[in-house]
Amino acid sequence: MEEPWTTNRGPIVATELDVKKAAAINTLLLRPVDILPAKAGDPIRPFALGLWNEIRPLLKPDVPVMSLRRATSAFLHSKRYYYACAQPDSMRHDLAGNPVEPLSTEDRSAAQERLNALRQTSAKVEARRDEPPSPPPAVSKAELIRASLLRSKRSDRAAR
Repeated sequence: MEEPWTTNRGPIVATELDVKKAAAINTLLLRPVDILPAKAGDPIRPFALGLWNEIRPLLKPDVPVMSLRRATSAFLHSKRYYYACAQPDSMRHDLAGNPVEPLSTEDRSAAQERLNALRQTSAKVEARRDEPPSPPPAVSKAELIRASLLRSKRSDRAAR
């Protein structure tokens, strides 16, 4: 396990994608919640423990709970959210966006580990994307003849 970061990298601000994820959550609720970023450049703030219990009652009556779960999960499992949680001076925030308590060292370390895992996965995907495609497997002349014969037998059966 790595040591938690000791250098603050500044506030982690929302991108357009983060704002879209936040808007998806707010459209499911009776009223928007202030902890979520409203525009690109707004800070991403870690949720207070148990905040789900405050958000859940705000769900519109005709919306399934699973939709809210998926929308909040998409926001909470993003790289930028983990980055905000991994900061040495990260604070958890209430529904109104007010800081309530600092993140524990364990939570900050877990966020840092998850962020590192996501980065490694992204690096592997990029490396695979940069590799030239592998050539098709070599096929012997005998295998080509067999395949041709099988195709012709199948077409004969289909014609009957």
